[in-house]
This record gives sequence, C-alpha cells and structure tokens, in this order.
Amino acid sequence: MRFFRVSHLAEELELALRLNRLTAFRKRIEKLDLIILDEMGYLPFSKEGAELLFQLISECYEQKSLILTSNLEFSQWNRIFTDSRLTAALVDRLIHHAHIISFQGESFRLANALSKAR
Repeated sequence: MRFFRVSHLAEELELALRLNRLTAFRKRIEKLDLIILDEMGYLPFSKEGAELLFQLISECYEQKSLILTSNLEFSQWNRIFTDSRLTAALVDRLIHHAHIISFQGESFRLANALSKAR
C-alpha cells in the first residue's frame, strides 16, 4: 500500500521522467496492491504531469486497487487535466469497477473548529 497526494505524485512522475528513472518508479508501483490517491482536483497539473498520471492509472486499471479522494465531481475534472479526451478516458477507467461514495453535508473540520470557538 502507498499513499500519495495527487499533486505530489504528478511532480514525482515528472521528476522521474527527467532523471530517466520512470521505469524504476513504475516497478515500485507494480509491487503495490493498493494505491491511495488523495486530493484529486485541488491543484491543476502540467500537461506532462497529467499524461504521466493517466499512464500510471491506466497501468493500474484492473490490476490494482485504487482509492481516490476528490472534492470535485467528475464533470469538473477537465479543469485539472485540461485535455477532455484524456479526462474522459481516465474517468472511464476509474469508474468501471468502482464503488463511489459521495459525502454530503458540512465539513467535519469546519464543524470541529466552530465548536471549539464557542
């Protein structure tokens, strides 16, 4: 199992590519059974980062378990991936065998902070 903030993972993938270490990085990912991708959608990616992230998720498709958190609906992911075809293909792979859990309501952190302020 490995936890990544998605923006950091995109940066790590770009750095691995620049340092010619992408194959080694992918081999480490291959050994994992579960990958947790946190905060999808908080920060946009460079074109290269988005493409590398897509490749990684595609390689995991039907091979590994992924947990992904996001505060954006899928329809808003074009804002972070910028390429609508890439976004559609990514969402298609992610939701194919997915269990989607949607949380509604007030933020726990906000509610906790407000209760402490009283």
